[in-house]
Amino acid sequence: MAPRELSVSVVYCAPGVEDVSELKVPAGSTAADAVAASGVLQRHAQLGAQPPDVGIWGRSCSPEQRLEEGDRVELYRPLTIDPKDARRLRAEVRRRRTGRR
Repeated sequence: MAPRELSVSVVYCAPGVEDVSELKVPAGSTAADAVAASGVLQRHAQLGAQPPDVGIWGRSCSPEQRLEEGDRVELYRPLTIDPKDARRLRAEVRRRRTGRR
């Protein structure tokens, strides 16, 4: 027999912020349902009106993804810099430090 409730976690991390909500949601709930039930969007205005990207256990997923027992729903912040640009900047700093061209 399938459980009526699922135990899940909703996690949001930012510099200086670690918000972990352990909650029970009805079976058949989605990632978006868990985020709404956790209240994390109300506690962190910096997330804005636009729903953040979500994932389960480090893998990006749709907010409509159905949850399973023990899932960890993670809210992702937008990137502040493109990863390729960040790599180029780090390489430039290394070149300047070593005097190479």
